Amino acid sequence: MGMKSKIVLGAVVGLVVIGAVSANGGDGGAGSADKGASASADKQPGGAKDAGADTADAADAADKAGQTEQKASQAEQFKAFVQENGTDQEKEAVSHVTKVQGADDQNDILDTADVYTDFTGGIMGEGTGPAKLIASAFADWKQSANGLVTVYDADGELLGNGQF
Repeated sequence: MGMKSKIVLGAVVGLVVIGAVSANGGDGGAGSADKGASASADKQPGGAKDAGADTADAADAADKAGQTEQKASQAEQFKAFVQENGTDQEKEAVSHVTKVQGADDQNDILDTADVYTDFTGGIMGEGTGPAKLIASAFADWKQSANGLVTVYDADGELLGNGQF
């Protein structure tokens, strides 16, 4: 490598380093003092935080709790739907549901959902009949142009499936 190439390479590396340092260096003067003031107000008991920040924090916490609740409650939403709209046999079968995944992510191209139950024994066990009822109730709950729901037992073995 020639001397000119080394100089050019060194200059490029130097510019990259300077750019990275300046990008991470802060926002220049006024913003730094502002950050320090708010940090010290937060650290002091009874500090000078504004009420708007408390309200915004509470709203963010409520949004996160709502998102967590909705993600964790697909099974509960499914059970509630069946309790309201299902037959007695469907209600009995769905009472064994422990977890539902993929019910809220649909694109009508290839939608898949998994329903987990507390049945045991796999395809030869007691849950094969109720699995068909669960798949049927799921199809009443969610509709898709090309959906497949799969019902599993407590050990993750296939019990049945159906279209929705």
